Amino acid sequence: MTSYLIGLVGTGIGPSASPALHEREADELGLRYVYRLLDLDALRRPVADVLAAARLAGFDGLNVTHPAKQLVCEHLDELSPEAAALGAVNTVVFDRGRAIGHNTDATGFARSLTRGLPDVRMDEVVLLGAGGAGAAVAHALLSLGTGRLTVHDVDRERAAKLVDALRARFGAGRAEPGGLDAVHRADGLVHATPTGMAAHPGSPLPAGYLRPGLWVADIVYRPLETALLADARARGCRVLHGGGMVVLQAAESFRLFTGVEPDPARMLRHFDALEGEAARAA
Repeated sequence: MTSYLIGLVGTGIGPSASPALHEREADELGLRYVYRLLDLDALRRPVADVLAAARLAGFDGLNVTHPAKQLVCEHLDELSPEAAALGAVNTVVFDRGRAIGHNTDATGFARSLTRGLPDVRMDEVVLLGAGGAGAAVAHALLSLGTGRLTVHDVDRERAAKLVDALRARFGAGRAEPGGLDAVHRADGLVHATPTGMAAHPGSPLPAGYLRPGLWVADIVYRPLETALLADARARGCRVLHGGGMVVLQAAESFRLFTGVEPDPARMLRHFDALEGEAARAA
């Protein structure tokens, strides 16, 4: 039986669904698959050291999450075209001694959005967060046809840098840095920061910015009903939780790690089952 050793690198990753998602799909496909959490806070080592140790220990690949998606890039031997364009990596494959970075977040988000909110207007969209996940979401939104994307981040320099990259790929006029006031004229709002996670509770913006007619998507999935989505639902917004994105990006990562095609629909069912188990255990 073919075996794989995979890890997840990041902080606050204890509640992650990734280990179970990957391992359950591997079981269905008859693969021996072990998925380990490599928490940077617990290890007290920088990303470069964890990457080097995983390579030496014989890991076949790593998933990468906050806050390491951009930091890890400089420590890799090669980036896929998509990862290079985004400047962020969420999947590292070790192949014959080389560490190759990929990004499956953009396609994961795009597929989740078209699946969960297939008919929404996208003339103007606001993105909260310009980090590694935000970069992937931004590229996905513009690839899906968003007319104008306003990028807001508490780090204005980071927002400006992402906008420059978006303009280089998609053309001038498609993206701009901006403040929360842009939400008042937007068709949709996408949240791509850790705010709302169990380790980072709260909402990224006051509920007064939300209104009927605005759709709201959150990439956070633990909990599925974040404070932002609860506020949005209460104010009449259509909402999309982060579960679809985490599953669909995981499916693509699984394929990169193993060379075996997973079943995304089955992985979505795995996720629903995991959420049910978590709810009963709470």
